[in-house]
Amino acid sequence: MIRVAICDDEAYMSDRIRTMAVDFFHGKNMEVEIRRFSCGEDLLKYDKQVDILFLDIQMNGMDGMETARKLRERKFRGFLIFITVLGEMVFQSFEVQAYDYLVKPVEERRFERTMERLVVSMQKAGEASLLVQKGHESRIISLEDLVFCEIIDRKIYLHLASSEVVDYYERLENLEAKLDGKFFRCHRSYLIHLKYLKSYKNGVAYMEGGKEIPVSRLRSKEFSSVVLQYMKNM
Repeated sequence: MIRVAICDDEAYMSDRIRTMAVDFFHGKNMEVEIRRFSCGEDLLKYDKQVDILFLDIQMNGMDGMETARKLRERKFRGFLIFITVLGEMVFQSFEVQAYDYLVKPVEERRFERTMERLVVSMQKAGEASLLVQKGHESRIISLEDLVFCEIIDRKIYLHLASSEVVDYYERLENLEAKLDGKFFRCHRSYLIHLKYLKSYKNGVAYMEGGKEIPVSRLRSKEFSSVVLQYMKNM
């Protein structure tokens, strides 16, 4: 599931962006969930994941640029696309890592070009995030938020720092190949993120959040070595 937010105080523009986004993702056989907000203040109160944000720059109350700054301060990692009537405002967008900007009135062809590039960028972001496919649903998981992974009956469970658990069907070997050196397979059923390791004792890895993960005897020596190397590189 791709989670999209639209923040614009003009209802007709919000409707237009929503329609184009739904048509685009359905054309890709990708499920999309869209939330709409009429002001920056309401958007900032929303605490669920947003993968793509369409944000109007000129709004009553808090403008889009200030809203974007506050979102980035809160570690918002989604793709940000500004909607604006002023093309020159794009120069200010660099400081909030905007992916692109669309000038009103937004043309459908221009919208589709931006979205085609964005989908490619999402797929290439594998080094920093994981694109999880579950049927026709897709979701981007930041590797920084992934505490550990476990496999039960051919299904992988991703345990996130927020305490959310995301499950989907995949081989643990395939997932392991997509992860970087910050992750270690300490057991045939577990992959852990070393960032969240608190301590290790008597074959048990103690993770932040209180979870205890078994470390197999065959992997214990390598595990100790990997942890030491990880700490040196911090």
